[in-house]
Amino acid sequence: MKVPPVALVVIVAGLMWCAARATAGLNFPSAWNVVVAVGLWLVGATICIFGVASFRRAKTTVNPMKVESISALVVSGIYKYTRNPMYLGFLLILLGWAAFLANLTALVLLPVFVMYMNRFQIGPEERMLGLVFAREYPLYCASVRRWV
Repeated sequence: MKVPPVALVVIVAGLMWCAARATAGLNFPSAWNVVVAVGLWLVGATICIFGVASFRRAKTTVNPMKVESISALVVSGIYKYTRNPMYLGFLLILLGWAAFLANLTALVLLPVFVMYMNRFQIGPEERMLGLVFAREYPLYCASVRRWV
């Protein structure tokens, strides 16, 4: 948990842009690219906003870099459907960026983002939540999936 998730999204988006420019031969231009991109951006941003709103209602920290500030286990709202709505929203925003770039190489970086988040962000967060909410968190994990 060394890199803030928003910074990671910016870094991955930059890498996607560089990859798309370096491999222009793998472009898949379409009249629908921008429409699909905007749709994915809107859905991703909405999911992120719902996640933040749930945290605000519970009066707990949204900042995953400050796990010592956790004051509540949020299991309501969008958290009934995904344990990581903000990260899911970021993934959809990056998928929209890939659609906008219209390049296959840009798409390849999406699984890298998911693997990084699972290993270096979500894993440590889950261990901390398991310690802080030893009884409730395993039950929550058993009933709600990590991503979707």
